[in-house]
Amino acid sequence: MSEVLDNLRYSEEHEWAQQGEGKIVRVGITDHAQHLLGDIVFVEFPEIGTNITAGDSVGSIESVKTVSELYSPVSGTVTRVNEALEDSPELLNSQPYGGGWIYEVEVEGDYASATSGLLDSAAYRELVGE
Repeated sequence: MSEVLDNLRYSEEHEWAQQGEGKIVRVGITDHAQHLLGDIVFVEFPEIGTNITAGDSVGSIESVKTVSELYSPVSGTVTRVNEALEDSPELLNSQPYGGGWIYEVEVEGDYASATSGLLDSAAYRELVGE
């Protein structure tokens, strides 16, 4: 059974978005996604300063089983990436909602409007059958 946190918003592609300081939104993959992928060995990040649109492929995640596209759940400008994943990509498996975050985006509006098209925790649980 995968962990789903109530304070996050979720995409149907199994990414999560978390409200940060000001207009910053932190992004990662869900516990469900990391279970599907298996042992993660490499993360390709979006470039800092890149303008991204919700739904766009912004990188990839490589596991021992497969390579999966990383889609952005929100639109904005990439402000930071989690450099700890360069040396320890397995953090995505062990801490998908903590130390395994992937990147941060500065959104144009507020968090509520930036994530309005995403699923809440109840809808995401239903999506993944939990």
